[in-house]
Amino acid sequence: MQRLRSILFFLFLIVWTIPYALACIVTFPILSRVKRYWFAVGWCRTVIWVADKLCAIRYRIVGWENLPDTPAIVLSKHQSAWETVALPALMPRPLCFVFKRELLYVPFFGWALGLLSMIHINRSKGTDAFQSVVAQGRERLAEGSWIIMFPEGTRTKTGSRNKYKSGGARLAATTGAPVVPIAHNAGRVWPRNSFMKYPGEVIVSIGPVIQTEGRTAEAVNADVAEWIEREMIRIDPAAYTSAPKATPEASPRI
Repeated sequence: MQRLRSILFFLFLIVWTIPYALACIVTFPILSRVKRYWFAVGWCRTVIWVADKLCAIRYRIVGWENLPDTPAIVLSKHQSAWETVALPALMPRPLCFVFKRELLYVPFFGWALGLLSMIHINRSKGTDAFQSVVAQGRERLAEGSWIIMFPEGTRTKTGSRNKYKSGGARLAATTGAPVVPIAHNAGRVWPRNSFMKYPGEVIVSIGPVIQTEGRTAEAVNADVAEWIEREMIRIDPAAYTSAPKATPEASPRI
């Protein structure tokens, strides 16, 4: 039965994404930047609603009171595709993703993404790529957006962790923007690289703001990694009984 539900959900994504992306492409030229964003978020809200009704993937948010009333940089655990869809739908401010520019070439999805005020980078440019992120980041923060990054870089298996890249912490330290750490266990219901979706509850835990003024990126990165991984053990203890440890990465990578 769960396989059938997963198949139906996959078919829904295909049927829903193509016309919605086309609608974005048609309407975005006449909409303001903010209205474009919230129009696109309508797709995200529909996806997590259908995931709930069709696959029984529910969610619960804790720590909502920790969200600041100022521009900030959100650094989140990355286990699944669920959080990339759900966080824009759940957060009260526009989220600006930092992503590699190759995603712009993905049919329909990438085309619509290119019309939003996101930060896309050319990783082949090395240190110049980070300077581009800082310049674009300052603009997005000045507009009131929250910038979101996944410091582990790629999706991790449930119960594991990758090295925390310092790009997000460096951006925060350079701009002086506070950091909002987020832990979640979405990999339990929407595993990475898996077609199957499983019923269950995603716990999204929002941590206390981490201040960055006058601090080094390494110190900020260490605080982010420490809070997220400690919180992961709290919200999903069974997954971390024998998980290997890793240390934050201090090298200047994005």
